[in-house]
Amino acid sequence: MIKFLNINKSYNQGRTTAIKDVNFEIHPGEFISLVGRSGAGKSTLLSMITLEQKPDTGKILIEGQDITKVKTEDRYYLRRKIGVVYQDIKLLQGRTAFENVAFAVEVGGVPNEVIDRDVPKILDLVGLREKMSSFPSELSGGERQRVAIARALAHKPVLLIADEPTGNLDDVNAWEIIQLLLKINEFGTTILLATHASDIVNKIKKRVITLEGGTIVRDQEKGKYKLS
Repeated sequence: MIKFLNINKSYNQGRTTAIKDVNFEIHPGEFISLVGRSGAGKSTLLSMITLEQKPDTGKILIEGQDITKVKTEDRYYLRRKIGVVYQDIKLLQGRTAFENVAFAVEVGGVPNEVIDRDVPKILDLVGLREKMSSFPSELSGGERQRVAIARALAHKPVLLIADEPTGNLDDVNAWEIIQLLLKINEFGTTILLATHASDIVNKIKKRVITLEGGTIVRDQEKGKYKLS
């Protein structure tokens, strides 16, 4: 589904290495935790998947297409295959939960009747059907993150990237968000979770890719890892 082939990325005219000789593959339906300390290269890696940055060398294939060669005008169509959830939730404060999710597909020209049909189903999936008319200020931190996840799912992506989605939540709400991601994964959506929370990763018990200094130092399958 996604392949990183000999990816390298540096900054400051090559003086600062962000990603070095990275090779790995994400298969359809996988749940992968991408872990590493701050500065390990997680954000750079994710930004290349979402086309915010390009590698200096190497190829990134999504469903066989080399996204490093995608024209600027075609990036929108590729990005629709990818949903992203951030630690900084970034909801539209003047819009309800329903309107926040609807906005994600309105910009793509989806008809109103389709929006009215699908958005309640998505909010139901994340456990917020009763909060469709609530504004972000009326929701808890965990509920706001659920709206963000619903918004990321609105255009039915093949890959959902969750970049530190529990960073601003307490332990209870954090684990509820992880359980929601696991549920979404069970429905077939591929999940790439970037986190530094080793306790959460150990509870998930799925594949873990560890970055250090921009290099993959471990790629461990279910049951074969123990983070400290």
